[in-house]
Amino acid sequence: MNNVNQHLAHNKSVCEKHLNRYVVIQTSDGQYHDGIVESVDGENVYLAIPYCPGDERAFFPFGGFGGFFPRRRFFRRGFPLGGLVALSLLPFFI
Repeated sequence: MNNVNQHLAHNKSVCEKHLNRYVVIQTSDGQYHDGIVESVDGENVYLAIPYCPGDERAFFPFGGFGGFFPRRRFFRRGFPLGGLVALSLLPFFI
């Protein structure tokens, strides 16, 4: 098995060990992405990335309206296993 295949196999096994866990990954282009590892196939790892619509951090004096928090939403994004540089666990609070 050559180095590329070993790298892919190692990244796949690490991602499979962290299924359904909240992680941050670093890609080979230096970007960081956080999300829940949803699935892994032979070429990609798929993260459920948290997204809060309207999360522009607008300032509302005196607390704004209501006392509720909007629901968390997630979108799915795939990343190639060959482009992963690092994967780390993050604490996840509900």
